[in-house]
Amino acid sequence: MEATWDLYLMSVMYIFAGLMHFIKPQPYLRVMPRFLPAHKALVFWSGIAEVLLGIGLLFPQKRNLSIIGIVAMLVVFFLVHFNMLRGGKHAAGVPMWILILRIPLQFLLIWWAVVYWI
Repeated sequence: MEATWDLYLMSVMYIFAGLMHFIKPQPYLRVMPRFLPAHKALVFWSGIAEVLLGIGLLFPQKRNLSIIGIVAMLVVFFLVHFNMLRGGKHAAGVPMWILILRIPLQFLLIWWAVVYWI
């Protein structure tokens, strides 16, 4: 499939999100579930993954691999989203309505990526 404006948008979105892991890591560290080890390393490597997967979307020969990686990453991120739904300190000050809205948004992001894989 040929690259369209929304594929470029998706690429920029993941590259930006990944870079934010390095520019402002604190919000990511605050929402990491306690049961996951090595929070700093996980934030670092997830930022690297988002940047590389976003860049990979721009190259037709790497696009399918990047899409598979994005879908896998988004599925893993459900751990964080569902953990935040516990409320209190787990929500890191994010209003509950936003936390609830993020779940269907996550499915929408997965669908958006899969559209380019098919």
